[in-house]
Amino acid sequence: MPNTSKKDIFQGIPIPAVASPRSKTFIYPTFRTSLAFLSGIAIFLTFFRRQDVAMISVGSGTPVPRDSCPQVASITPLKHLTLLEQLEETFVDENFRQDSYHKLGGAVQIPTVTYDDLRPPGEDSRWDIYVEFHQFLASSFPLVHSILNKTTVNSYALAYHWQGSDTSLKPVLLTAHQGFAHFPCHSESLMTNHLTDVVPIDPDTLQEWIHPPFSGTFDAIESLLQKGFKPTRTVVLAYGIDEERGGISGATAIRDYLLSNYGKNAFSILVDEGGGHEIRDNIIIATPSVAEKGHFDLRMRVSAPGGHSSVPPDHTTIGILAALIVELEAHPYTPHLYRNDVYYTNLQCQAAYDPDLDTDFRALIARSLTSDKALSELEDKIFKSSLQIKAMGSTTQATDIIHGGVKVNALPEEAFAVVNHRIATYSSVSAVKAHIAATLLPVVKKLGLSLEAFGQEIEVLSRETIGRLSLTDAWGTALEPAPVTPTTGNPAYEFLSGTIISTAKSTIRTNHTDKPVIVAPGIPTGS
Repeated sequence: MPNTSKKDIFQGIPIPAVASPRSKTFIYPTFRTSLAFLSGIAIFLTFFRRQDVAMISVGSGTPVPRDSCPQVASITPLKHLTLLEQLEETFVDENFRQDSYHKLGGAVQIPTVTYDDLRPPGEDSRWDIYVEFHQFLASSFPLVHSILNKTTVNSYALAYHWQGSDTSLKPVLLTAHQGFAHFPCHSESLMTNHLTDVVPIDPDTLQEWIHPPFSGTFDAIESLLQKGFKPTRTVVLAYGIDEERGGISGATAIRDYLLSNYGKNAFSILVDEGGGHEIRDNIIIATPSVAEKGHFDLRMRVSAPGGHSSVPPDHTTIGILAALIVELEAHPYTPHLYRNDVYYTNLQCQAAYDPDLDTDFRALIARSLTSDKALSELEDKIFKSSLQIKAMGSTTQATDIIHGGVKVNALPEEAFAVVNHRIATYSSVSAVKAHIAATLLPVVKKLGLSLEAFGQEIEVLSRETIGRLSLTDAWGTALEPAPVTPTTGNPAYEFLSGTIISTAKSTIRTNHTDKPVIVAPGIPTGS
C-alpha cells in the first residue's frame, strides 16, 4: 500500500478511529470468497459511517496488551446500503451461481500457462493463447468491456480504468495476476481466486486433480455495473500475465504504464492478492498480507569432460550435482522470530483476542514482549508446530528442476538444477547468495571443482580440477523482500481493515454470525 496521508485516503469520508476496548458491538464473519468479493466492492463505495468494533474477553493466562494489535472501527458504505443488500441477494441466487459456474467452465478450457523459459511477447507463440482468453473475457463480461476503458499492456497484460465522478480524489488501484497457481494435490485449501497465469502441471498427474487448474471471475465489477453503480473515486484494475515467473513481462510493463499515465504516488490505496481468514471456535481472524518474501532462483550447472560410460570417472556431472543438492538440503536456513516481524504481531493479535488460545501459549507470548528468553522459547515452539509456520519465518529452498545426460553409455558433459528460494523479510538476495556459496565450497574443494559464484571466480581451474560449477541467477528474476506495510497510523491499512470488518458483518452468506472478527497482519509463504 502506498504511504499516503489521511487526507488522501479519507477525503470526503470519516476517518476510522481505533475502537475502544469497552465496545460491545459484535462483528460478524463471512467466508473467504465473500470477504474477497464484497471487500473489493465496498472499497468502491466512498461514503462511509463509523461503527464500533468487537472486543471480546479473552481466556485465562497472562494478558497481552491490546495496543499491540489495535483494531479499527468498521467502515460501512452509508450511501449504498441498499445496493449492498441487492448484491447479497444476487450472489445467493441460483441463476447467478449457475452463470458463474458456466463462465468458470469456459475459462478452464483455455490453458494459459506460464513457463520459466518464455521469451518476450511477440517472440514466443506460447503467449498467443492469451488472445483467446481475452476474447472469452470480453464475451463473458460485456459491461466491463463496454463501460470501463481497457488498455492492453505489452500485448497481453490488462489495465482497466473505471472513471469516477470526483477527479479530485486519488484513484484506487486493485491488482492481481491473470491466474492462479495450482499444484497436483488433493486439497481444495490451496485454491485462490485469480484469472489465468498459472504454473504448468505434469500431464501425467492430470487425473490427480480434484479441481481444474485454471479459474477466474470479473463477476464483482460486472454485478456492480448491472446495478447501475458509478464510482465517485476512480478505480484502476491491473492484471499481470507471468507472476508465476517473477512478472518479467507483465508486472514490469504495468508498472511503467501506470507511472506514465498516472504518475508517481498517484493512487490512494493499492490492494493486491493476499491472505484469507481463519474460522476458529469463538472468533474469526482475517489476515491481509502486509509483507512479501523475496525471490531467488539458483541455477547450479556442473560441466566436465564427456566420454564413454565404460570408463567413468569417480563422479559424473550428475553425481556431482546430486552431492551439491544434498549439501544444500543438509544446511537449510534457520527460522527466526523478531519482535518487529509481521508474524510476531499476528501472534500478539491471537493472544489478545482469541479466548480459546492455549493458556500456556498465551502466557509465553505475553512474556516474550519483554523477555528474550521467552522469545527464544516461543520461536522454538512455533517453528516446530508446522512446516507452513516455519516457512513464514525463514528463507526456504526447494530443488524444483533437474536435468542432465542425453543417452545411456555417454557420460553427461553437463547437468544443472534450479533451486527456488523464498527470502525471509529480514534477509536479502545477497545474503542468500553468500549462504549458497559458503555451503557448497567444502564440496567444491573435496571433489576438485572450479567454482564461479555469481560472476566471481572463487576456486580457480587447475590441472587437478575434474569439472566446473557455475552458480547463477536462473532467470534474472531475483527480487528483494518487499517493504513491510505499516499497520499502525496508516490510513490505507485502517481503511482496508475497516472495510473487511464491515463486509464480514453485512454478508448474509455465512453460518458463523455469532463470532466476532478481528484483523491481524499476515504474510504469505510465497512471493
